[in-house]
Amino acid sequence: MNYSACTSILIGPQATMDGSVIIGRNEDAKAAWPKHFVVHPAQTATTPQTFTSTDNGFTMPLPDHAAKYTATPEWTAKFGLFEEDGFNEYGVAMSATESTYSNERVLGADPLVKDGIGEEAMVTVVLPYIHTAREGVARLGQLIEHYGTCESNGILFADQTEAWYLETGAGHYWVAQRIPANGYAVVANQMAIQAIDFNDADNFMFARHLQEFVATNHLNPHSHGFIWRDIFGTQDQSDLYYNTPRVWYGQKTLTPSVNAEPQSFDLPFIQYADRLLAVDDAQAYLSSHYEETPFDPVGNGSVAEKHRFRPISLAKTQESHVLQLRPNMDPALAGIQWLAMGVAAQSVYVPFYAGITSTPAAYHLGKEIYDADSAYWVYKLISVLTDAHYHEAWPTVSAVQKDLRIAFKQSVQQTDQVGQRLHGSELNDYLTQQGATNAALGIQRYRDLAATLITQATDLGPLNYHQDLNL
Repeated sequence: MNYSACTSILIGPQATMDGSVIIGRNEDAKAAWPKHFVVHPAQTATTPQTFTSTDNGFTMPLPDHAAKYTATPEWTAKFGLFEEDGFNEYGVAMSATESTYSNERVLGADPLVKDGIGEEAMVTVVLPYIHTAREGVARLGQLIEHYGTCESNGILFADQTEAWYLETGAGHYWVAQRIPANGYAVVANQMAIQAIDFNDADNFMFARHLQEFVATNHLNPHSHGFIWRDIFGTQDQSDLYYNTPRVWYGQKTLTPSVNAEPQSFDLPFIQYADRLLAVDDAQAYLSSHYEETPFDPVGNGSVAEKHRFRPISLAKTQESHVLQLRPNMDPALAGIQWLAMGVAAQSVYVPFYAGITSTPAAYHLGKEIYDADSAYWVYKLISVLTDAHYHEAWPTVSAVQKDLRIAFKQSVQQTDQVGQRLHGSELNDYLTQQGATNAALGIQRYRDLAATLITQATDLGPLNYHQDLNL
């Protein structure tokens, strides 16, 4: 399995309309590779606990107490858990991980560790054991330094006050930057963090001996300053077609006042939007495919233009998530995990509150072969039916998406109003029921949509013949 293709967005609280901290990501692997959505209850062990990866054998001891957390694991643990994203009961959100590519000179000095921690383990061994985003960065950083990592990655953390982005650049070296409160970042599969201020502990965290490692191995191409992505990252042809265009499109959409080129290596890691943003903007970016440009695969550009760049939302997306944390609220109510199963462009983001204690049965189902009872496959089926006759089907799909987005916003408003009067298990039960109701609505509407698209498609086949009734 190759889990190397993802797109991320992080937004600070002063950059949003309601003060939310927002992180989100597309998880991309194969066109038919289901995800599940689960809740792990809090646990206190009476015997020593360990984690062992079924992917590469990485193993480590775990603390005795694990907090409750949500996660989106694979349908099979054969290649590892890949729990990827979720909330814990303390209101911390985590999304791991976006595979990046390290400079060969760096890997020569500190190669990746074959049995070190990797993408599939990070949420599982970090999220249940942290109380803040900053604490999450510190825990994962310590694990990377101690055990090394088997790949280079980017990991997102957030709580109700701040968002952090951590990148691993080699076997034992990493750096993390806090997203400015009034800024945002969009990231593709490349090192993104730029200048590191080693004296600014409020905004940067990093591996011990990082500066010494770079100096000893003569890795810094600049005589002054420490530009992380210039030292640890790549700037090659694959970046120009696979990565930088996705960053360009996000910044073009959210900051249209700034002119840039899709194949620029100078796109900033931190950018500032021309207007205040909402959770809708994060969802729109993650479900985009270069709309209103010649590079849209289903647009009006030439064949060469339409297939020039790797789009943000594509057929290989397993799930897309936007993790929203609202301020000044109970953590159970403050966090919303907006989850779109399958291809975000053709799916819909269903809201689940951080305080839920279980997820609907349909989100526990789905294997590699189509299963009509699986939430993943319900949404994936619409992608298959839409792609077969895209321009005929899209207006119908788009209308259903719009209706559901409105319904889910109304559901969130109602849930907030009722939920603010509840506490403890009563609040958790109510949030769980609301999540089940939202999930059921989305699945039913998409099943009805599938019936409509199948019926429409019966008249669109290549063996059809339209007779002139005047003959």
